This record gives sequence, structure tokens and C-alpha cells, in this order.
Amino acid sequence: MNPAANPYAPDPDLKIWLDGELVPAAEARISVFDHGLLYGDGCFEGIRIYNGKIFKEAEHIRRFFESAKVIRLTLPLSKEGVSVAMHDAMAANGLVGDGYIRLLVTRGVGSLGISPIHTANPSVIIIAATIQLYPPELYETGLSCITSSYIRTNPNSLSPRVKSLNYLNNILAKLEALDAGANEAIMFNHEGHVAEATGDNLFIIREGEIQTPPASSGILEGITRAVVMDLAASAGYPVVEKTLIRHDLYVADEVFLTGTAAEIISVVTVDGRQVGDGTPGPITKQLLDLFIAARS
Repeated sequence: MNPAANPYAPDPDLKIWLDGELVPAAEARISVFDHGLLYGDGCFEGIRIYNGKIFKEAEHIRRFFESAKVIRLTLPLSKEGVSVAMHDAMAANGLVGDGYIRLLVTRGVGSLGISPIHTANPSVIIIAATIQLYPPELYETGLSCITSSYIRTNPNSLSPRVKSLNYLNNILAKLEALDAGANEAIMFNHEGHVAEATGDNLFIIREGEIQTPPASSGILEGITRAVVMDLAASAGYPVVEKTLIRHDLYVADEVFLTGTAAEIISVVTVDGRQVGDGTPGPITKQLLDLFIAARS
């Protein structure tokens, strides 16, 4: 397809921070021999910008470096250098209001073959733009979800707490949801416990108690998740990390998802079963209001 004819193609004039240079998106390129492309060897962060400020910047940078450390990838920048580069990318694109940053690092160019010792320098890419994960109307009506047959990566293979460049199992789960006419899929771990959605953390509310799977259930320790847990506790709600099973989803009074891109969004059906009265619940709405206030 001609890139100019692709309705999903980014603005070709968007400035991308690529290994220390700001270049137009149309000219931002990595090698076909980059191991990030060949093998998904790298990691990333998605970060929100609110009112021209990077939301939870230190937390995101810390997690980015932790992901890189786990996969034994040495970043060519310091934490301070990453912060400066993100702000440079924002300034180059005139992001003074709300926006989104995709920060990623690849293993770098290498030979064919998975060995990382046959690669050169890691490549750092920063995209400062905007994002819309779900259509605005779904925040009013809520999501329809299925439970997926695809499971989260076994923690003994690669910890789900690493935001690696390989999201294939999540992508397959998302396709499964779309094939079923649903908006989203809820994934289980290798032990059959509820983990998270394809790109978001999951919460349920039962009799006023807010419950979410613990890290041991094979979830990403989401930064928005942590903010929401703090806001809920401050509002007087009991918040517990608890192992959940499919049954808990079916009998919940409210279900909602949290994530950097999604923020907070309600789930109103799971596997054809109505959640609550089939509309976004009152506690979920309250938490969204509290989150909007906290991010300002």
C-alpha cells in the first residue's frame, strides 16, 4: 500500500527522536536487520502527557530501565538523558497540552540469528504524538468483553512485568475478541486465574470492595493501576489484591480496566453476561472523576 493512501499512517511531518536526532516521521527508519524487528528484542513504555507535563515521568522511566535490565539490554542513555530526550520530542512537536509518548529501545542491528552478542548499538526511539485507544462513546456505554483462550506469558518464560516488544499473545487475544464482536478480551494466566486485558489492568467491584489481581497472577504492574488504587483507598473504599477466577468476573457488581492509554474504562458485559445493570457503575464513574482531577 502507498503510505500516502494509508488512513492510519502518522503525520509525515511529525518529529521522531531517533538515536539523538529529531527527524520527520517519513524519514525515521530502522534497519531491517534490527533485532527489535527480527525478534521483538527490546522494550517500551507508553506515557501520557497532561497539560504539557509528563504524567508519572519518574515511574515510567524507572520501569523502562527495569525492563531493559531484565532482558540484559544496556541503554545508551541515562535516566536523565531519557527525560531530556522526551521533552525535546515534545517541544519539537509543539505538545503543550495533552499527548502521548511511546518510548522504546531495540537491541540494535545484528546478523541473522537470535544471539544478542551479534548486535551493535541499541537504538532508542521516542514518538511524541497523541493516542485514542477506544472511541469516546465507549467511555459512556462501556466495553463488551470476552474471556480469551490465549493466556498471559508464563512468568518463568518472561515476566509479564517486562514491557517487551513482543505482544503476540495479546494481539491474538484482541483478534479473538474482535472476531466475537466484542471490544476487548480478558486473559488468564497459566494457572487459570484472571490476569488482565490485552493492554490494560483489570479491577472488579463486589459489595463495595475493589479487587484486582496481584502481581503474582502474571500482570503488568501498571502505573495507572497504582494511581487508581491510591485514589480508591483515599476515597474510603477497601482495595485488595486478590486471586480472581472466571466466576468472579461473572458475579461482579462493576468491572473496569485501567491503563496509560485507556485511563479508566468500564466493562458492561463479560462473555455475554451483563455486569451490574449493563451501564458504567457509580464507583467506576467516581474513580474516573478522581483520576481526571489528579492528573490535572
